[in-house]
Amino acid sequence: MTSVNHRALELLRAGTLNAKAQFKEGQLEAIEFLMGNSRRLLVVQKTGWGKSSVYFISAKLLRERKGGVTLLVSPLLALMRNQLAAAERMGLAAVTINSSNAAEWEIAKRKLLQDNVDILIISPERFANAEFSEEVMQLIAPRVNLLVVDEAHCISDWGHDFRPHYRSLSRVIKFLPPTLPLLATTATANDRVMEDLQQILGPNLTVMKGALDRPSLTLQTIRLHSQAERLAWLSENVQRVPGSGIIYTLTKRDAFFVTAWLRSEGLNVEAYVGGGENRDELEDKLQVNELKGLVATTALGMGYDKPDLAFVFHYQMPGSVVLYYQQVGRAGRGLSNAYGVLLQGNEDASITDWFINSAFPKQQEVSDVLSRLVVGPRSVDDLMSELNLSKGSIQKVLDMLNLESPAPIVKNASKWVRTSATLGNEFWERTKRLTDLRKDELAQMMRYVELPFGMHMAYLMKVLDSPPAPTNQPLLAPLPEKPSLETVNRAVEFLRRSDLPILPRKKWPNGGLPKYDLRGNIPPQFQNLEGRALSVWGDGGWGGIVKRGRYEDNYFDDHLVRACAEMIRKWKPSPQPAWVTPMPSLRHPELVPSFAKRLAKELGLPYQESLEKTTHSKEQKSMANATQQARNVDGSMRLDRSKMLLGPVLLVDDIVNSRWTYTIAGWLLASNGCPAVLPVALAVSGVDE
Repeated sequence: MTSVNHRALELLRAGTLNAKAQFKEGQLEAIEFLMGNSRRLLVVQKTGWGKSSVYFISAKLLRERKGGVTLLVSPLLALMRNQLAAAERMGLAAVTINSSNAAEWEIAKRKLLQDNVDILIISPERFANAEFSEEVMQLIAPRVNLLVVDEAHCISDWGHDFRPHYRSLSRVIKFLPPTLPLLATTATANDRVMEDLQQILGPNLTVMKGALDRPSLTLQTIRLHSQAERLAWLSENVQRVPGSGIIYTLTKRDAFFVTAWLRSEGLNVEAYVGGGENRDELEDKLQVNELKGLVATTALGMGYDKPDLAFVFHYQMPGSVVLYYQQVGRAGRGLSNAYGVLLQGNEDASITDWFINSAFPKQQEVSDVLSRLVVGPRSVDDLMSELNLSKGSIQKVLDMLNLESPAPIVKNASKWVRTSATLGNEFWERTKRLTDLRKDELAQMMRYVELPFGMHMAYLMKVLDSPPAPTNQPLLAPLPEKPSLETVNRAVEFLRRSDLPILPRKKWPNGGLPKYDLRGNIPPQFQNLEGRALSVWGDGGWGGIVKRGRYEDNYFDDHLVRACAEMIRKWKPSPQPAWVTPMPSLRHPELVPSFAKRLAKELGLPYQESLEKTTHSKEQKSMANATQQARNVDGSMRLDRSKMLLGPVLLVDDIVNSRWTYTIAGWLLASNGCPAVLPVALAVSGVDE
């Protein structure tokens, strides 16, 4: 063994905390490649193979040769945290500059300029940040020793996890010195993605690709269309499988919902979602088995490494096979066997369709934004006030146009400005290609869920264009496909008693409400108190009955009256309501008043119709952002003070979407002497991501 190889093995054992660790097939070859004369390498290996060991060992060896800093581009904060810890185990001085640690940026910059950093970990979005480019990249660029692009499939237009800012990285790579070593790693690149990566990372790109089979995983798919059945199955089988694991959901709302159910069943689980403040704490708790599991969105994915995860269950079907492989690959890395079970429900395809259809801007959205920028510079808030587009849609248009070359827009301070550059057909061709790809990926996933037991791993390898490898039969017996009727009944009851908060709005929209002459903060005495909604629109509890009552029966069943009254009694609002009033409507004038009157009788409270709808407005669900939603109901209601009763009021509506109707109705009541307004709705509607 050469001295370099001996040192590499020492670092491997230090980094893995295993004094007997040995290199897996291909790991040492990749390190030797980067240490030699060859320069650009793409490593495609299955999850758990140890790609991070390759780049950390290479970074350390290059640094020990008196080299400079290694730049590691990483897509997720959770992954960065793990990478920092792994780098430190190998004796690397590592820092990160990302959106969550702004307080540490100055210290990191100072260390970089003093050459006291071995590895700098950043997200691809940093390359689009002018301050980072000027204050960091321009100064350290001559000393960059190695560029590592983790999860490199994100660079590719075809990659399942494509992020617009990875396109700026592809432009950076084109201008790198040909002598600078570059390592790109991924576990989810099929042939189509690899061809794209070779064009971007080439021209002299060497590819090392291993078989993607995971013999330790027992894969299974189960179709359970109702929410109650899937909840019941999770309860029974999370308890049945020894060890800890992850339960994936498609949305944040479902992550919190499934967590609440499993906790009600006595299971020690927590929700893990994007934007959560305690994600690192939750990762640590799962790592040391303080939790039975995490109920997670895609926020817990790439790079999270717990070798003894015993199961990964999916409450709903992901939108692509490669994403599913990436997530299920969390399980069984250091175990001889583990479960990966996918449950399919009725709502899966519709949620995925929503993600597909909202992934890229529409031509009309781009045209609308550009037409406003032609008039003059605009901020995002300006555009929200002028266009019926969501904040996310506007930001997506701005981000993607800004990454074109030449860019038709540029940012100047907080405003966006139109340039003379035109938007070429290539932009729309790329958008169509990516949208069509996602539809194809969804179709592949639909085929996956239909496979019989024992055929799933072979299918994954085929779709991922894996090199040939033996696909053995699953090592574990399949888990039961049907939960017990007793647990299903408990899940039904849970669905029917799971009310949701209606939070008060505390500010009027940007630009205010001109007809009511309202702007700025809403005084606390004119804000609604926190309210309650009985269900999620259309769900497996009361939500489906609410939907039928609104669109088929034009009448809300007495079961909903009793359920809503029971919710209010359990809630015990403070102060207690003294009377009930309905939200007015010109579109369905009797629907909510009929329900509110029966609810008042059930609660033993006086009923009075004190609010009047004065003008027709569009349905709030057709309004795309908060400003448009607020303006939609501006001036549309009035209060008849002669019909107000004394004391706090229950303000009843059928569906709560934007909360602006409640906010304005509550302001009318409160500003005319009502001491407290308590919103109550039958259902919450709208997408929560």
